[in-house]
Amino acid sequence: MRCPFCDHADTQVAETRESDDGDSIRRRRRCLNCDKRFTTYERVELTLPAVVKRNGMRAEFDRRKLRASLSLALRKRPVSAEVVDAAIHRIEERLLGLGLREVGSERVGELVMRELKKLDKIAYVRFASVYRSFEDVDEFAEAVEEVRTRKRST
Repeated sequence: MRCPFCDHADTQVAETRESDDGDSIRRRRRCLNCDKRFTTYERVELTLPAVVKRNGMRAEFDRRKLRASLSLALRKRPVSAEVVDAAIHRIEERLLGLGLREVGSERVGELVMRELKKLDKIAYVRFASVYRSFEDVDEFAEAVEEVRTRKRST
């Protein structure tokens, strides 16, 4: 591992720890040339399926886009960053669990809506209004009624 400070090729591992959730390893390293310390992380790299958009274009799955969409829907809502991270993790797990090389953007959108419905009803309606491209107030009212109906039945 090259030193990020002096670019020397020889570094030594000073300490190794497994993360709390067990999905990564944290290593503290020391450069044998400049004696500076730095941290590296080792984790399994899994390839998420490519996303096929409605127009047929394909794009790599982008966690940042997913986070941005969730953050926009959850703007000014009382949902913590940790809860959002957990939702993103569940969406990624479901996508990996499909075992597909490609997945439609509709499927990703449905997974996002499922998570938002659990996290925050207002954020769910916000996201659904954009995702489903509501044309009139009736479609918006249907989404609100869907959330109300679920709330009463639980």
